[in-house]
Amino acid sequence: MPRRPDIPCKHPGCPRLVPYCSQYCDEHSPLHIHDVKGTKEKGYDGRWRKARAKFLNKYPLCSKCFEKGRLKKATVVDHKLPHRGDKVLFWNENNWQSLCKSCHDRKTMTEDRYQVFKY
Repeated sequence: MPRRPDIPCKHPGCPRLVPYCSQYCDEHSPLHIHDVKGTKEKGYDGRWRKARAKFLNKYPLCSKCFEKGRLKKATVVDHKLPHRGDKVLFWNENNWQSLCKSCHDRKTMTEDRYQVFKY
């Protein structure tokens, strides 16, 4: 089976090719290790896990499925409006909804995928 071709290093101006699964060459990868935030840096820590469990106990059904007349257990607490690092919006329970995994994935890929800029 053929393998995917190498791709250019994503560091600006670097002409090297890297394997398809990598983003940066060996020289530039140490410069970009902190580019992607982990879940703790995004605010999903122990405090969030407790609040999430409490919210799912209070609202155990998927809100999107319930609107369609189906009863499905919710497993994810979703932010209706993406918080994008805003702590006030992150912790606002009026901005939360309980969803099943499939509804959450669908919403994330269709509604939350791109940042909308308002002028």
